[in-house]
Amino acid sequence: MFSSPTVFAEVTSTLFQSEFSRCVQSFPTAKPPRGLTEYDHFLALVFGQLTYRESLRDIVACLQSKKSLLYHLGFRGNVTRSNLAYANYHRDWRLFAAVAEVLMRRAARLYQTDQFNPDLPHIAFALDSSIIGLSLRLFPWGYYARSKQAAVKLHLMLSLKGNLPAWGAVTQPNFPDMKILDRIPVEPGAYYIMDRGYLDFGRLYRIHQAGGFFVVRCKHHVKFTVCESRWVDKDSNLRCDQTVRLKSSWSRKSFLDPLRRIKVYDPEHKIVLVFLTNNFQLSAKVVAELYRRRWRVELFFKWVKQHLRIRNFYGRSENAVRCQIWSAIATYLMVAIVKKELGIKKSLYEVLQILSVSALEQASLREVVAEDSRISKEAEFQKLLAL
Repeated sequence: MFSSPTVFAEVTSTLFQSEFSRCVQSFPTAKPPRGLTEYDHFLALVFGQLTYRESLRDIVACLQSKKSLLYHLGFRGNVTRSNLAYANYHRDWRLFAAVAEVLMRRAARLYQTDQFNPDLPHIAFALDSSIIGLSLRLFPWGYYARSKQAAVKLHLMLSLKGNLPAWGAVTQPNFPDMKILDRIPVEPGAYYIMDRGYLDFGRLYRIHQAGGFFVVRCKHHVKFTVCESRWVDKDSNLRCDQTVRLKSSWSRKSFLDPLRRIKVYDPEHKIVLVFLTNNFQLSAKVVAELYRRRWRVELFFKWVKQHLRIRNFYGRSENAVRCQIWSAIATYLMVAIVKKELGIKKSLYEVLQILSVSALEQASLREVVAEDSRISKEAEFQKLLAL
């Protein structure tokens, strides 16, 4: 007798088995746990993310209560708490990072046709980092001297089209932000928007030489010589648009070419912001708008910390923490992909909430979302009748 696939299986089907197999071949495990494949491990972590499970014991208890559905969920091995704990400790976290990168590329292809402000560049990324706090008693390996607590740092490059992660890295909390510029992939013609923590002229020059453009907030101590000043409309909060050259000997050696300096007044916070960029074609107003949209990456960090499981962890080892962080990002991307493919109009938050209570249902996600909409309309109608 044919049984329809579950909602959970429909979400995880956005990751093709061939793609996952290639990632497994790149990062093989020396001694994998018996009966628990890499894919079973990944599915268990994703299940915990979608259903908001608190621990490995919770994940196993929920799955074992529906043994008849395990096959339809995609599990083929023996999912036990000890197997999952062993896999979290020994299985290379880079496997899940590679899976997330595959999903990033697929999501970027799906969302590249989205409507975007025609005045803004079509390829623009916001780069930032966020500290994920840990308990020092449980995670002593992540000691962070500044706060005298344990933590890890998540670096993300967010595409402004679709608000989707395009690249990421997990480092120690004391890793300087500017050093991550050595790792990010640079795409010719793309724009990279950063805060002043990334102001390193030697590393910015690498982006410049690779054909990329950057917009970075300037620090107060940077010395420069003004070569040219252009007219700006001060009614639009612009204060100056200049071509400058760095003045100090070290900065001048690090960045040989002229830069563009734009000063903007922020009436909301009553501060003056100064930006440096290597692009001279965009208008000063568009450059300021690009930096304003950089706040989307900070909102993304806040959203992920609130709605995905990256505050309470299933394991205490560094490898387990990294596995869970990358599985959370992969879960976010899979939900974004299936939302786009099915043309669901609800927000990502609403889809996640629906998935949390309907992941084990044997129905299509489109039907579950439609049923939720019908129930909402009926509830609203009943309220109107009561009035």
